Amino acid sequence: MSDLHPTAQAFRECVERGDHAAAAQLLAEDVTFNSPIVHRTYLGRDSVAPVLAGVVAVFEDFRYTAQYASAPDGDGVAGAVLAFSCRVGDRNLDGVDIFRIDADGEVVEFTVMVRPYSAATALRERMAALLA
Repeated sequence: MSDLHPTAQAFRECVERGDHAAAAQLLAEDVTFNSPIVHRTYLGRDSVAPVLAGVVAVFEDFRYTAQYASAPDGDGVAGAVLAFSCRVGDRNLDGVDIFRIDADGEVVEFTVMVRPYSAATALRERMAALLA
């Protein structure tokens, strides 16, 4: 395992200080975002930025708990995973942010996974209300 990619580290720092706008700027203009609570993929930074803003409002007691990294592959794409814990209302939630970061240091793919189902359902309901 290698050190965490500087872009993933910067994303972590932005989220920890609640700066979703700065976190969004680390995403490639044409980023692909896979959400844990909707069936469709979000395409583009402008589509993902409101989601980041929403989770800052919905997640309570948010904290990153672990980080993992992989060296760049043959195409120069590195991987990073940030594990987190938080609450959504009265539900405890655990999750991971999974990043693919290109040779230019931009996040080209961003996937989030969360558990348990009851917390994911609470997250879906709160995010739907915010993004409506």
